[in-house]
Amino acid sequence: MNKFDISRRRSLEALAGFLAGSPLLKGQIDPIRDHARVPGIKELLTSFEFEAVMYSKQTRAVYDYRAYGEESEFTLRRNRLAFDWVQLVKKQTTASAAQTATELFGTKMAFPLMVSPTALHGDLDKDAEQATHKGAAAASGTPMILSNNSTLSFDKVMPAAPSPMWIQLYPKQAMDANKTYLEPAIAQGAKAVVVTIDQQSSTYERSLHDRNLNALGGGRGRFGGGGPAPAANPYRMSTGRLWYEWKFFDELRDFVKVPILAKGILTAEDAKLALEHGVDGIYVSNHGGRSLDYGPSTLEVLPEIVDAVAGKVPVVFDSGLRRGSDVLKALALGANAVCLGRVPLWGLGAYGATGVTRVLEIIQAELVQAMLQSGCTSLDSINRKIVLPNFP
Repeated sequence: MNKFDISRRRSLEALAGFLAGSPLLKGQIDPIRDHARVPGIKELLTSFEFEAVMYSKQTRAVYDYRAYGEESEFTLRRNRLAFDWVQLVKKQTTASAAQTATELFGTKMAFPLMVSPTALHGDLDKDAEQATHKGAAAASGTPMILSNNSTLSFDKVMPAAPSPMWIQLYPKQAMDANKTYLEPAIAQGAKAVVVTIDQQSSTYERSLHDRNLNALGGGRGRFGGGGPAPAANPYRMSTGRLWYEWKFFDELRDFVKVPILAKGILTAEDAKLALEHGVDGIYVSNHGGRSLDYGPSTLEVLPEIVDAVAGKVPVVFDSGLRRGSDVLKALALGANAVCLGRVPLWGLGAYGATGVTRVLEIIQAELVQAMLQSGCTSLDSINRKIVLPNFP
């Protein structure tokens, strides 16, 4: 093969890439692979397809940080399997629309959906959490919970879009540190505080395999920190969250006057204890399978927690949600609203703010369709009669 043949091949590859990315085909050139075609955003029909595009556009370490779960990732997989163990009961309705609007702690929502707190959106898009907030706001004003580990601070993200925002907190032993972090955000409009009390100590095996790819993949160490083991801690366990006690909520209430939710509740017993310490909401979550491996899926424990709460406070739910039918199942088992974590990140990492909007709109449309097929024309009509759980 002579030089002319090689040049011709490369020219044809470039031409094919150009044609594949033509606006007429609603596609675009992949910036990572110069002659590959990325699907146009309108071609994608489910949230899962956004994950594939994000995977193709991001580095492996950036993708894996959003994808992995604790140790063997059994709980991560179980979160998804649990939705397969719940059937929906089909009922006929002549309605062509469903009432999906609700309100939670004064936060009005067109759908019972929020964006979960997730870290470091700047790895996925140059506009970081501002892009996520803009994208969520464009999807019928979907509220967003800003992570304590966000790329941008609350005062930078809040003005980017008009939809409501809450703020998440990883408790600090020094109460002044919590106060310094929360008070400005509350003053700037945070409507609620979500206190994460799970993820006591974590081992992410997939991250260990990525440790040599870049600082994100490997700079975090086996148990959340690198470097030599402290003399008083020979097992290298991260002690950053092992001090958590229920009295923390009592102390937090001294200066936090907006609603407080406890995130990471997985048992009826803990739900009752949280209520005893004055929380305004229960957030059922296992950190998306990143907290305790071989723990239960959130969907399996949701009914017992709802029963224990007995309507005293709202119950919010996350972990494993990928479809509108998943949302309906969680609502039927008693959740007042659900939060989406990985799904908006797939949209952000694939197409930026526009991707966040589109993937949320898909979930919203799927929810309405599932509601109507189950005979539900309003959120009030959703109850346990429309589901048949068969948990092992």
